[in-house]
Amino acid sequence: MNEILPSYVNGEWWTPDAAAAASATEVRDASTGDLVARVSTEGLDLGAALEYARTVGQASLGKLTFHQRAVTLKQMALALTERKAELYEISARTGATKQDSWVDVDGGIGVLFTYSSKGRREMPNSMVYIDGAVENLSKDGSFLGRHIYTRLPGVAVQINAFNFPVWGSLEKFAPAFLAGVPTLVKPATPTGYLAEAFVRILDESGLLPEGSLQLVSGSVPDLFDHLRLGDLVAFTGSASTAEKLRQHPSVQTGGVRFTVETDSINASVLGTDAVAGTPEFDAYVKQLVVEMTSKAGQKCTAIRRAIVPEASVDSVVDAVRARIAERVVVGDPRAEGVTMGPLASLTQRDEVLRQVGKLQAAGGELVIGSTDAPGVTLAEGVTGVASDGAFVEPMLLRFTDAASPALHEVEAFGPVASIIGYGSLDEAVALVARGGGSLVTSVATHDPAVAVALAGGIAAYNGRVLFLDRDDARSSTGHGSPLPNLVHGGPGRGRRRRGARRHPRGAAPHAAHRGAGFARDAHGAHGRVARGRGLAARRGASVPQVARRASHRRPDRLGVAHGDPGRHRDVRGVHGRHVLRPHGRGSGIRESVLPGPRRAWLSARVVGRRTLRRCRARAGARELRPREPQVRDAGVAGRLDPRGAHREADHAARDRRVRRGALGRGAAQPERRARGVVRRAHPRGEGARAGR
Repeated sequence: MNEILPSYVNGEWWTPDAAAAASATEVRDASTGDLVARVSTEGLDLGAALEYARTVGQASLGKLTFHQRAVTLKQMALALTERKAELYEISARTGATKQDSWVDVDGGIGVLFTYSSKGRREMPNSMVYIDGAVENLSKDGSFLGRHIYTRLPGVAVQINAFNFPVWGSLEKFAPAFLAGVPTLVKPATPTGYLAEAFVRILDESGLLPEGSLQLVSGSVPDLFDHLRLGDLVAFTGSASTAEKLRQHPSVQTGGVRFTVETDSINASVLGTDAVAGTPEFDAYVKQLVVEMTSKAGQKCTAIRRAIVPEASVDSVVDAVRARIAERVVVGDPRAEGVTMGPLASLTQRDEVLRQVGKLQAAGGELVIGSTDAPGVTLAEGVTGVASDGAFVEPMLLRFTDAASPALHEVEAFGPVASIIGYGSLDEAVALVARGGGSLVTSVATHDPAVAVALAGGIAAYNGRVLFLDRDDARSSTGHGSPLPNLVHGGPGRGRRRRGARRHPRGAAPHAAHRGAGFARDAHGAHGRVARGRGLAARRGASVPQVARRASHRRPDRLGVAHGDPGRHRDVRGVHGRHVLRPHGRGSGIRESVLPGPRRAWLSARVVGRRTLRRCRARAGARELRPREPQVRDAGVAGRLDPRGAHREADHAARDRRVRRGALGRGAAQPERRARGVVRRAHPRGEGARAGR
């Protein structure tokens, strides 16, 4: 493949004319330097592509409920799974080993499966997402407020990095699709041909609703000029590029949402108890080598700073050197036995070596590896120097000055890490914090006191904190594996992302009467929408007049979100509008308790570890797991997933019998939420008592 890489816009595949092709950018194989494709967007009308998404894409997705979109995501995942061998073959040309491709390709497919499952289990079979309970805004209950989410009216634009062309695109596409927002993907040029391959598979599957996904292969210099209120951009790349884009008027004053993930100087801390010979020490060394070499270190979550007790620095260096010599084979991913491939391009190789030079100039001593061209295993199986390949060795630098700014600010985006010693846990916390906010920090310790001290100190500076010890090291997904089930992001350089609810627009409609229909009047372009039909009928005023009385005179109710899109920020209590409760938690979550052969149901006002432990102890339960939400429209669900609908219907029927006492005395108790009372079942099912 060395022709012009096409773009998929306006429902069809597009390539530039012959004149534009003459100036196209060449993309080469990361291992051999062979020409793979040429890339150009000269003559492409980006404004038309965005408008196509806002009109055709919005219309096609708007016809589907959350459950219908979720089922489509699963079908897409199955379509990609059937042809993933094609993606693996292409991925090898980017420098990815089979294990690297598994993380990228299968990881991206796994995101589709996960969001499909969560969408059907945790979201309603409707087009509007209700957030929380009704807020009473009047003494007599005639004036109410409720938070809802509706779709954003624009397009979700992705600007992605080169390291994960499949996973990086699908982990942004899945929540946007589930929320009903069309996506335009702009992959990085060095590996964009792999993104083009998975988009082509989805197009050929016939599963994509019209306008729901578009791909631009090449540069987009005037993209931001065409964005407007209702659009959002998810950028992954360098901090310098992100800062330039953030200054664009469409972001500053035009109301375009702009989310970034940039340089992250992640850390890994070895606990003071984890000395050489302990399982925690071994797990730490294994993890450090994996993070240095997986994807050739080209991961935003890779370990850049190894923070270890001063007495253990030499032991860690020796152990890392021995493990690299034993386990790491650098070479062409298509050769047998290779465990680490090249960087994505020669340009990226030169950039990594330049950043290593900065670290050395700042006092870093290269104790493992070299900046010289390494001998590698070539595709033919022989060893030699690949002059046209983007290969570098794994490198570890040792810093004696913990205060060196470069240690905490310079990121060599490759198989490079630095090691530094600390004297106390407070010093370790301070070193983690100097990273300026990270996506992840991991801790290896078996001492609860060490874990508590580090967790309390470093949590505020990280989006995710991983604790490793002898009990969970084997089952852990590892330091550098963000999961779709959890929040991925961080403060400072990182970003925050929380799935599908990042794409709908939240609003707080007020209503003067209870009913299921008032939420539909909320629109995504407004912060708060008012209705007063019942109040208007009593007072003889029109609905718009009552709306003005209700919402404009007293807009700032404590129980209702206040804020607008665009130039204004959203506020919800002390946490801010975008800090929402995680999936599977919150008030009203029902828990399944299995004390014996019978099943009973608990209802807890706030579900947390303490509440769950108390409920488990009182009920004598061996297992406590979230209950699947009921399907409101079993007919629609049955057409999409008959087995799932029957399962949900069985749960609902069982609940009705349980509440009537049809399954035996004490099998279940009605909910009681007043004053924090929790209803629970007797351990032997011989009756029920209420306890606080």
